[in-house]
Amino acid sequence: MVREISISEIEDLVGSELGVSGWIDIPQSRIDQFADATDDHQFIHVDPARAAQSPFGGTIAHGFLTVSLLSAMQADAVPQFREPTIGINYGFEKLRFMVPVPVEARIRGRFVLKEARMRAPGLLMTTYGVTVEIEGGKKPAMTATWLTVFQFDPKDVPQRDSSEAEL
Repeated sequence: MVREISISEIEDLVGSELGVSGWIDIPQSRIDQFADATDDHQFIHVDPARAAQSPFGGTIAHGFLTVSLLSAMQADAVPQFREPTIGINYGFEKLRFMVPVPVEARIRGRFVLKEARMRAPGLLMTTYGVTVEIEGGKKPAMTATWLTVFQFDPKDVPQRDSSEAEL
């Protein structure tokens, strides 16, 4: 079960590993469903016989499938705020696919809080260093610097000098 924290605790966690998600299975059926959802049916993802002849030796997950699972990994690994909030993806500063995720692999996400700062009253910007690991793998599948914005009711946020807020 993911622990809860208060908005007032977040700055103390900067530089810390916040958590590691559970393993997520990547069977061919998940890859096929993602291919259907995105209209990306490249053979290295959906044709096991042909992909077996490729340098990968079999089908591999789409890189964007790995990215799409970050939200589930974050929900499993990162402390949730006690205060009511809305979390919104803001984007990525950096995103790299290091090695392909082979079919039938299991992956998990490791989250380090790199930065947390109030951008305006009730608006918190967080920057996570994320590493997606492949079970038994020597290298990560993916690394990313992920930005998320959390919107709070300003009355739930500790008051700061207004000169510190950034827009």
